[in-house]
Amino acid sequence: MVRRWVGAVLLAGVLVGCSEETAAGPSTAAPVTPSGSSADPTPSLTPTPAPSPTPTPTPTVRRTAQSVLRMPALGNKALRVVPYTGTADDRPGTVIQNRGVAASPRGARGGVGPGEIGNFIVTAHRTTHGRPFGRVPQLKHGDHVLVAANGMIYDYVIDRTMTISFRKPAELAQQNAAVPGRPGVPATQAKITLSTCATPEDHAQGNYWKDALGNPEHRINKIGTLVATRPA
Repeated sequence: MVRRWVGAVLLAGVLVGCSEETAAGPSTAAPVTPSGSSADPTPSLTPTPAPSPTPTPTPTVRRTAQSVLRMPALGNKALRVVPYTGTADDRPGTVIQNRGVAASPRGARGGVGPGEIGNFIVTAHRTTHGRPFGRVPQLKHGDHVLVAANGMIYDYVIDRTMTISFRKPAELAQQNAAVPGRPGVPATQAKITLSTCATPEDHAQGNYWKDALGNPEHRINKIGTLVATRPA
């Protein structure tokens, strides 16, 4: 099934947060694929050593390439993820989210691309603009998140939930860190952070604070670790 939805999207050519109230419009974790191996030659009178396996070329990671995200546990449709240079939920990222797709910040103040060592940050709206991340808070530990990019499928498994405050710079730094929740710690794994607003929860507690872009105070982050990589 994964091969089918990925193929369809890629033929068409075509993951932290959302600013809910606005209407405005790393070192590379190279995908690893099994090395090819040659069968042993037919036995002869003079034994011949088996040829050395020929390494399978590793696809080049294109950090500017768009990707497609799917969360099977939620039964969601494939969601386009648009990369941009910036930081999570800044103005350019908000404009992208307002199109009803997900935004992924890259660069010194952002994250990395799919499959790379570090923090692949994906943000999208939860309560507006098509609600692409409407059910993200329901993801449970052990649920898979599949990302198709660069001709590969990157399989992440959710293993942590982190809620942060937009009013606390230290917590924002935890969300954007190369190791989610641990600013300044060098990354050794490929991680994913799916981030969206906690607007319903904030409003239920009488908290209507928002920043200049309409972001509520709290954000819910579902964090996962890359467990497998395979050709699309």
